[in-house]
Amino acid sequence: MQTANVNLPITVTVRHESVTDSLRDYAQKKIEGLHLDYPRIIEAKAILDVQKNRHIAEIILFCANHITIEAHTEGQDMYAAIDETIDKIARRMRKHKTRLMKKKRPHRNDSIRHLEERYFTQDIIDHPEESEHDPEPFIVHPENYRLRTMYKEDAVMELELTDRPFVLYKSARRGCLTILYRRKDGEYGAVDIKE
Repeated sequence: MQTANVNLPITVTVRHESVTDSLRDYAQKKIEGLHLDYPRIIEAKAILDVQKNRHIAEIILFCANHITIEAHTEGQDMYAAIDETIDKIARRMRKHKTRLMKKKRPHRNDSIRHLEERYFTQDIIDHPEESEHDPEPFIVHPENYRLRTMYKEDAVMELELTDRPFVLYKSARRGCLTILYRRKDGEYGAVDIKE
């Protein structure tokens, strides 16, 4: 994953005031420092406008997949306006990434489901001696479970995208069944099921 922009064409335009090298460098460094996870930036424009006591910073990013992200901020200081505009741009970039992750989230038919759960009535639990046979469970919410073949990294992503406690999958590397679960300390644990 690239963390800094390389050779990004950035145009800094200043209106109603002469541009200083420090202001141009500051705007360029801030734009170059934007995190490059998604979307990938192709070109950037910064328009800095000074009108009496108003300093307006506008930044427009032209990104891959025809995505254009723009934000502007008005303030008393141009450097503060640039900082706030960069924060707005970063938030909007994160929104685009979140939307992408939701689109790539597996559909209901393809997602991994919980195993079949069984519940017993309260009477059987309270008075097991009255039951002549083994207690008969009743199913509250049946779900189908489709076993998928995937890599451990994909299973971790699957677990991160859902609030389920575990993921059961067939390991693409080793060919065995694996249960990946979230531990109480926030880390992950894996159990291989050997035949």
